[in-house]
Amino acid sequence: MRNPKILVFSGSSRSGSYNGKLAALAAKRLAILDAEVTRMSLKDYPLPIYDGDLEDANGVPENAKKLHRLLQAQDGVFIACPEYNSGVTPLLKNTLDWISRVKDTKDPFKTRVFALGAASPGSYGGMRGLIGMRTILEVGLGAMVLPQMVSVIKAAAAFDDKGDLSDERASGQLDKLVDALLRATRIEMSH
Repeated sequence: MRNPKILVFSGSSRSGSYNGKLAALAAKRLAILDAEVTRMSLKDYPLPIYDGDLEDANGVPENAKKLHRLLQAQDGVFIACPEYNSGVTPLLKNTLDWISRVKDTKDPFKTRVFALGAASPGSYGGMRGLIGMRTILEVGLGAMVLPQMVSVIKAAAAFDDKGDLSDERASGQLDKLVDALLRATRIEMSH
């Protein structure tokens, strides 16, 4: 059996983003475990704010179609989810909304395994945003989201100079999540 293809990205496109660091570390750990990792940035796929009138007039933007195809080519997805005002970032929500508008017989949300993590400077570790993201993916889009999540608190001091997590709790959560994602994708691939 081939190695699982896993897409890894952050819901933040800001340079120096803690969630960008978490995504990079997840990609590294997945690759060490022989996953075929694709790392991407939402900055490379700019999209207008979703508007039904815009969609009616111009159709779905090409970048949404590209992201749809990219998702379809994967077995699993890891999303590092920043938290803004106790919720999901507008960038991430808008991206998912546009991808969901692509008309195709193969829904990329219902046939992939999703894993979620967050890194936050606060003491909740992005947990409130993760709960919102889980709702969007599971209830709104019908995705299979793993119950395990990684939540990195006090993210400003959580990463060492090599990009690894210095907090053993968060590092252990990430290891368990990466392992669960690979196990779940291999099970889905065997069906």
